[in-house]
Amino acid sequence: MQMALRGVWQLKKLIVSYCDWGGSSRGIRLFWALLERELALGILVNNMLQGWAFMESELPTFKEKNPQLEVVTELIRGQHPHLKGFYKNKNERVVCVKNMTPEDILLYATRLRNALGRKVVKLKTRHVTKHPSVQGTWTTDVKF
Repeated sequence: MQMALRGVWQLKKLIVSYCDWGGSSRGIRLFWALLERELALGILVNNMLQGWAFMESELPTFKEKNPQLEVVTELIRGQHPHLKGFYKNKNERVVCVKNMTPEDILLYATRLRNALGRKVVKLKTRHVTKHPSVQGTWTTDVKF
């Protein structure tokens, strides 16, 4: 499902922050194909190679399908990886992608793209209406 408000995409910029050393950033490093050293040494196991092949094929198509989106990588050492989305209404959302697979990271990036960027509003009651009942809200605890 693609989400835009009146035909205008709300996500302007997506920043992908990661660490080039930490273990929790392994999925994001697979996501951005930064494994030349490990590939040269031949240390990778089969599931990491599958993640490598996944990002080789899926990341370019994600960028091609979203030309309206500016994607920036940011190297922050010693921190867990996260995705930060900046929206047209000046709001931002941050999603931690610690220890996630490349498929999950792509899912969260897509969710950030599809979101409108509005703040979450806590409702006062479970029943919301423009015209409240004069008699009160219906409940199952009717006393006769």
